[in-house]
Amino acid sequence: MRYAQLVMGPAGSGKSTYCSNIVRHCETIKRTVYVINLDPAAEYFDYPVIADIRELIQVDDVMDDQDLHLGPNGGLIFCMEYFLNNLHWLEEKLGFVEDDYFLFDCPGQIELYTHFPIMKNLIDHLQKWDIRPCGVYLVDSQFMIDAPKFISGTMSALSCMVNLEIPHVNIMSKMDLIGSSDKENIERCIEDYSLVKFISLNFNSEDSVAAMLYQIDSAIQYDEDRDITNQDFEDENDQ
Repeated sequence: MRYAQLVMGPAGSGKSTYCSNIVRHCETIKRTVYVINLDPAAEYFDYPVIADIRELIQVDDVMDDQDLHLGPNGGLIFCMEYFLNNLHWLEEKLGFVEDDYFLFDCPGQIELYTHFPIMKNLIDHLQKWDIRPCGVYLVDSQFMIDAPKFISGTMSALSCMVNLEIPHVNIMSKMDLIGSSDKENIERCIEDYSLVKFISLNFNSEDSVAAMLYQIDSAIQYDEDRDITNQDFEDENDQ
């Protein structure tokens, strides 16, 4: 069995920053993770990748095609549909090594998760390849200070949870960028109106990162499966 996080969330929520920090944290705890960029419109990220969808197709190239006449959103949807029709490319990039752990840095357009079956189809293929995915949905904590935006962020997270039908962890990112009073108000609101549960994440705190990663690992039974595998190996050696 292999494992994966599908890192999702609106544009600017900190998905690439999340992947970069998780890679660094995992290096510290001696865990190997592999990152895949699935955003054909990405301009910059500072982590190493084993696969980059831009090698397959890019939004700028699609928008420049005079026969297609597509804008940014239409171009991105076209890219993702093309990607789905060429999933053998991704399968070859992932290879097959037991216990591999992947981070998929996904595009931010919400319609990919709610209006089109693109991400659901990707998840179905990952599961066929013995990869157990967890949805990780990021929402910028600065965005959530305003009540209407809090409801909007909560509904978008809930929509992804319902449509993707996989273990799901919602994260409130950039908690280090808001004041203590705002932080207390957000945490109280989450506790009082817990339609969707969020985990607060502060990358300046190793304890915060470790607690968040534990929640995700528990959702996909990462440690449990490894314990079983290690026990089976020890039993074979005893015999």
